Amino acid sequence: MSYIPLENLIDKSNGSMYKLVMMISRRALELAEGAPKLIEAPQDIKVTTLAMIEISESKVSLKNLKAGKSPKREKEEGQGGRLGEVNAVE
Repeated sequence: MSYIPLENLIDKSNGSMYKLVMMISRRALELAEGAPKLIEAPQDIKVTTLAMIEISESKVSLKNLKAGKSPKREKEEGQGGRLGEVNAVE
């Protein structure tokens, strides 16, 4: 099991722990729904751990976090493509 300290990830979310947690959870949800992995990782790794590793390696960035909307609800309402707020960095 890999350990990724949140203190090292906080800079990826402009210093906001709330935004960091939202970014991790939204990317983990994307991965759980079948989004492709952006890094090489074992098959048995948990999606939250994978999301944290992707963020720590700057493979994912935060864009326009919308408060109060769940990713699933945005998708159902037709307001989001694959979540919209978490973007893969190429």
